Amino acid sequence: MSDTMKYFRENRLPHIWCPGCGHGTVTGALVRAIAKLKLDKNKVVVVSGIGCSSRAPGYLDFDTLHTTHGRALAFATGIKLSRPDLKVIVMTGDGDATAIGGNHFIHAARRNIDITTIVMNNNIYGMTSGQYSPMTPKGMLGTTAPYGNVERSFDLGKLAIAAGATYVGRATSYHVTVLQDLIEKALLNKGFSVVEALTQCPTYMGRKNKLGGPVEMLEWFKARAVNIKAAAVMTPDKLEGKFLIGELYNQPEPEYTAEYSAMADQVRRRFDAFQGGVRGCEQNSD
Repeated sequence: MSDTMKYFRENRLPHIWCPGCGHGTVTGALVRAIAKLKLDKNKVVVVSGIGCSSRAPGYLDFDTLHTTHGRALAFATGIKLSRPDLKVIVMTGDGDATAIGGNHFIHAARRNIDITTIVMNNNIYGMTSGQYSPMTPKGMLGTTAPYGNVERSFDLGKLAIAAGATYVGRATSYHVTVLQDLIEKALLNKGFSVVEALTQCPTYMGRKNKLGGPVEMLEWFKARAVNIKAAAVMTPDKLEGKFLIGELYNQPEPEYTAEYSAMADQVRRRFDAFQGGVRGCEQNSD
């Protein structure tokens, strides 16, 4: 058995994602990152909500939790608070994380709780037939935007940073080595980490918007992605129509469960001192 296959439930394979979907590539990058870091699989929990991306934990041989739509981070927060020793990973999609789960996303970031969140962003709702999401670019088509989406999309990296995430990265299913490297760093960060993985959805996003098949969509990523290090020396006209990949933010801050545990210990000490004082008063009165 290879170093990575031990992390899969082989009886659940092959997967049911559409041919050409990028979600398997992202899942593979996560597994290789875990293997490289030699994380104890019995200390890893993978949580998902609902959507194409949320099928991933079903194929992974960790303790996994497939939860309700948009609520993966709420469940993950409960796990991390009760078992801060565990490495908690959330696998979610652009709709699951930023639409119905948007409030959970910003508050998990605000708390800086030690959860690694991988957002598989295919810019559309794939499982439920191609509705537009908060990440669908303006002008793109969806089943709920037959004449083109008129809404502006989120910049997930900026949203995560503004909300308080302490590690933020972005890569694509084409830039697999960059993606794996970002996931490794996110797993090592003691705080809320977000890795946005841009993935191709040839079935809905590609077909509806005439973007071609999976190969053409991957070539689109290749042509338009610019590493943030290279972007630092590029002129605005050269960056027109491009998007940044790489490590977008890395600024450690105190982590929520550690702060909470320290506060709980302080309360216990005060309570024990109070109880000792009460017992002393009772003995003196006797």
